[in-house]
Amino acid sequence: MKRIKFLLFVSVLVLALGVSSLGVMAADKPPVVIGLQGPITGAAAVEGEMAKRSVEIAAQMINEKGGILGGRMIEIRVADDACQPKAGALAAMKLLSQKDVVASIATYGSSVTQPASDIYEKFKKVNIAYGATVTGLTERGLKYFFRTCGRTDTQGAFFANEVVPLFNAKRVAIMHDNQTFSLGLAEDTVKVLQPKIDAGEVELVYFDAITPGESDYTVPLTKLRETNPDIFYFTGYFPEAGLIVRQARDIGITAVFVGGDAAINEDFIKIAGLEYAAGCYQTQEALIEYFTNPEAVAFKEAYMAKYNTLPSSPWSVYAADALCVLAEAIDKSGSTDSDVIADYLRNKMENFPSITGPIGFDEIGDRVGTGINLYVVNADGSFGIYGK
Repeated sequence: MKRIKFLLFVSVLVLALGVSSLGVMAADKPPVVIGLQGPITGAAAVEGEMAKRSVEIAAQMINEKGGILGGRMIEIRVADDACQPKAGALAAMKLLSQKDVVASIATYGSSVTQPASDIYEKFKKVNIAYGATVTGLTERGLKYFFRTCGRTDTQGAFFANEVVPLFNAKRVAIMHDNQTFSLGLAEDTVKVLQPKIDAGEVELVYFDAITPGESDYTVPLTKLRETNPDIFYFTGYFPEAGLIVRQARDIGITAVFVGGDAAINEDFIKIAGLEYAAGCYQTQEALIEYFTNPEAVAFKEAYMAKYNTLPSSPWSVYAADALCVLAEAIDKSGSTDSDVIADYLRNKMENFPSITGPIGFDEIGDRVGTGINLYVVNADGSFGIYGK
């Protein structure tokens, strides 16, 4: 009997030690480190903060399910680029200098993304943009560059083919800020409008640029007012858009105001004032509040639980999508090697069920299947899909 009790004791001790050692092994597994580059400071800091929150929520959700690669947790490293091209290049270098960073989510703003993606390409590191829609970004033959957002040519076509006829607009004004994204969207829009212009269906009465970062746009707006447009499409960013719509109304411009997908968010309303922001429209990819798939519901519940609100623009959620597809590619391929990750994303990922719906990538790194809606700022400051 004593021998049996002793053997039982030894067995329990061995089992306990085994469990303990497994716990130590799990705890000793290094994290999978993924970089996040974005505007944590500067004029677009609201977008950077939302991206940081969204990516951290996505990482939390993945880690709570056991992580990837057999129990390794995901760790996020953040680099601030202030939405400035030079700072974007420096932020990319900062993340690349950290040898344990296996891939990057980078970044918001096409003019920032372009130099950053060139650097990631040079050093053979996968990077996924979440708020960079200029058409040509994925047409440069890059191996390691992808994006979870759509392209400006899709948005420009939506404005020209859907929004202009919706308001029966004949006289169209387009204002940009000469930055890569804004100019690209403006030019893509004109390309689609051109057949209508040639046929005499519409007239492009104004096409010009403002200088971003200024506080008074009454001079260019006065010139625009003289053209008497029916619809006014501003393709720049929200800090200027808020000022422009307020100053436009103050000098008597009554044209329908439509912003591009970087023009309107919660800070746009604060800058413009609700009395000016209400009734403004935006060509925009789908906002998270309208998604009902299980992944989106889980994300919204987790985000609301921590922040008691939801992201007010799609870009931060696309950043969370970028983390999800990276985690999937790393886990399913069993590797953190850049070439393996890039190959999986481009050739093996198809209809992956992510937060904003199924995700796959084409041969040049563009996301397959993103849609555009026309949103309106409601009288209470909320956003809604026009006509629904």
